[in-house]
Amino acid sequence: MDTATTAELEALDDRRLARYQRTTYRTFVIAGVGFLVPALAALVHGLGDGTMPVALAPPALAGTGLLLWGYMRLVRTGLEGGAGTRDTVWTGLVTFVLVLLAAYHPLWAVTGIFWVSAVALSPMSTRRLLAYCAGTAAVTVAVVGLAVRVDEPGRPANWLGILGGFAAVFGGGALAAFVNRYQRGMWDLHLEAHHAREALARMAVTEERLRFSRDLHDLLGHSLSLIAVKSELAIRMAENDPARARAEMADVRRAAREALREVRAAVRGYRAVELDAELAGVRAVLEAAGVRCEVGAVPADLPPEARSVLAWAIREGTTNVIKHSEARRCSISLTVYGESVVLEMNNDGVRAAGAEPGSGLAGLTERLAVVGGALSAGRHGRDGFLLRAVVPLSGAATAAEPARSTA
Repeated sequence: MDTATTAELEALDDRRLARYQRTTYRTFVIAGVGFLVPALAALVHGLGDGTMPVALAPPALAGTGLLLWGYMRLVRTGLEGGAGTRDTVWTGLVTFVLVLLAAYHPLWAVTGIFWVSAVALSPMSTRRLLAYCAGTAAVTVAVVGLAVRVDEPGRPANWLGILGGFAAVFGGGALAAFVNRYQRGMWDLHLEAHHAREALARMAVTEERLRFSRDLHDLLGHSLSLIAVKSELAIRMAENDPARARAEMADVRRAAREALREVRAAVRGYRAVELDAELAGVRAVLEAAGVRCEVGAVPADLPPEARSVLAWAIREGTTNVIKHSEARRCSISLTVYGESVVLEMNNDGVRAAGAEPGSGLAGLTERLAVVGGALSAGRHGRDGFLLRAVVPLSGAATAAEPARSTA
């Protein structure tokens, strides 16, 4: 049976996390470019109307590129745990130099907001973040105000305009910082969920090992102790009392056979697949993989062998959905028609033909044939895939008898 292993499911979860991380990082790259577009527009406008010296264009372009590189560094280190003081300081100095260009065009004020939005990704208190916003707004307004005083020395101070400019830069920085801190929270939430799933998987494996060790001790501890004691007794009596020795060895044989019977019964219990538990398990696995799963009601009074083979069919169908499709929806239904029960698993997102089929469906066909059932699987509709398993109720009941006789 071609089933998904724990390692494959973990690899799938790792790929989903890596895809989310790449998407988040690219979002910040796009935001960074978007922030610098107004500054570059101000540069082009200033050079076009002559309000900005041509000699300032090369250092302005170099500073803009350097700030963009520093922004991406702040984003990466901020998401990884927090930017260092050195990166915060030198990017702040570059930002201060570029904000001085606001004396030629107010749009250069966006570079301060740009820097604050990147710094906000590092862990810090709200008070400290607001201080960054206030400091950036104060520097920007001061630069613009001094430029106006130089151009028009006799012009009185427009305090309303100063307060409005401060509020605009402060509000823009605070808004950008809030949005980035929210996205940082979503980033942390995904990481915590990923680590929690890993911890739960490790805990489940540990609990299963403990259960197996307890069962093994309970099954074999008493029987092996009895065999050891009676074997030693038979050895001591082999010469003096052969009849007693033979009786003790007969007890050893019976104990060994009883232990073997108990082990076989335990193995059958471990290998058995329960329908209700399998349905709950595959639903959790599919939804963890981003597939919305709809499960219908299970018919009552199904024979145990029918329930077992249907559970195997559901497991194989789920494996195919995860490994061989790009499904976003999967429905599972179980319906009794006369003397047969029909399982239908229907999912969308089927991939293009050409992939090599696995051995899972072939093994499932053989398993169904044992109980007189049949399997069909193929495309259904435009982008769907339908797996249908038919299990005769009478065939499942009669197949259970040979299985019990060979146990």
